Amino acid sequence: MRIVYIHQYYCNPRMAGGIRSYEQARRLVARGHEVHVITTDITGVSKSLNWRRTEDDGVQVHWFAVPYNNEMSYGRRLWAFAEFMVLAAAKAAALKADLVFATSTPLTVAVPGVLAAKVRRVPFVFEVRDLWPEVPIEMGALRNPVTRRLAGALANFAYRNAKEVVALSPGMAAGIKARRPSTPTTVIPNAADLSLFEVDELDVKKFRAEHRWLGDRPLIVYTGALGAVNGVSYLVEAARRMDPSIQVLIVGHGREWESTKALARTHGLLDRTVHMWEKVPKSELPVILGAATLSTSVVRPIPALWDNSANKFFDALAAGRPIAINYGGWQADLLRSTGAGLVLDPVDTASAAAALDAHCRDEAWLSRAREAAYTLAVEKFSREKLFAQFEAVLDRAAA
Repeated sequence: MRIVYIHQYYCNPRMAGGIRSYEQARRLVARGHEVHVITTDITGVSKSLNWRRTEDDGVQVHWFAVPYNNEMSYGRRLWAFAEFMVLAAAKAAALKADLVFATSTPLTVAVPGVLAAKVRRVPFVFEVRDLWPEVPIEMGALRNPVTRRLAGALANFAYRNAKEVVALSPGMAAGIKARRPSTPTTVIPNAADLSLFEVDELDVKKFRAEHRWLGDRPLIVYTGALGAVNGVSYLVEAARRMDPSIQVLIVGHGREWESTKALARTHGLLDRTVHMWEKVPKSELPVILGAATLSTSVVRPIPALWDNSANKFFDALAAGRPIAINYGGWQADLLRSTGAGLVLDPVDTASAAAALDAHCRDEAWLSRAREAAYTLAVEKFSREKLFAQFEAVLDRAAA
């Protein structure tokens, strides 16, 4: 089957970011499918006004330079979405296909997906990574009633034209069903890449030894975006209330990078208790998580964000590391029922600090939580298991 795969922010392991699309696309190729990914070069380094083509493990990747980052204004980001929507529509329609697949965010990727599927007279499958427009509305990013209606109409357009929709969490699936009950919807969350996170213990010891501030101290890590939805300042506020021997490492970038760094500096924590590194390629995360005592995933106290399916959550499970989160929803239920981590108060950083402090020192709890985390990764969220479900969706749509 020839598959056109539209993802505005595709990454491979040499890049910083989630690799869900890379992992799914390369597995499709290994199963005998021909896959063409349409994406952007967001770095701004390339100034070409033409498409650039590369190959990732047999996957044909088509890149067009459309700069984007979380520090851009809301208007500039909308322009990047619109620019890619037009470019991708033309490119996707020009490629032969038996099926067109598009993954959000942004929601605008549905437009080139639907148009290309109609031009080629083939099925369209849509994947929802974040529930739009519900999340931006609840966050206050979409305040204009006209804009809200347009965003809602775009969501309805995507769901109505999809042969099937893939949702990354049960909450997202419920939101899709609320808008379009007749559209078949399958939940396939982000996955645990077990082989990627197999790390030699000697590499972990070397990592700790190379960083004199770490040594044998407990380490809490955060790996991911520092955007408006994340509220990583929560970790800094918790760190100032914890035992100073516990180290916090924040790896990533985003709109709130400087403000988070300034907060750590104000409290006298920067480069003493709180350490901040620029984002790293996915291939470098395994040793960082291998050295971690606890991993974390945090968001602002907005219920719409509880339905997330953050890569960092599943990376921690794959690494066999307990994870602490500060939100409710399906992941919180999972941690409570399995003992694979902690559910912290969404706003009370003093109680969060006390919980992190106590559990980072509790070797018996840590041992049980590590085992529970890895069991979840193997039995429920392994990439191979979830890919089989994903391929089944495409096969159903194509049939």
